[in-house]
Amino acid sequence: MKLNMYKLTVFEKNGKKLLDQSFEADSDEAAKTHSFELIQKLAGEDKTYRCTSSDGRLLLFHTE
Repeated sequence: MKLNMYKLTVFEKNGKKLLDQSFEADSDEAAKTHSFELIQKLAGEDKTYRCTSSDGRLLLFHTE
């Protein structure tokens, strides 16, 4: 099974990046699950975050 590339970015209100991480996953759902796990570890549920696929699709987006 081919893995796809995804990128998760978490921001402070002032624009400072708290996390800017690329990772591989075998599906969009797996990427969303992995993203939520990383966000929870960072305690970033209330921060602005986004997860995008390598082909530019927006999978997750949340603003403060």
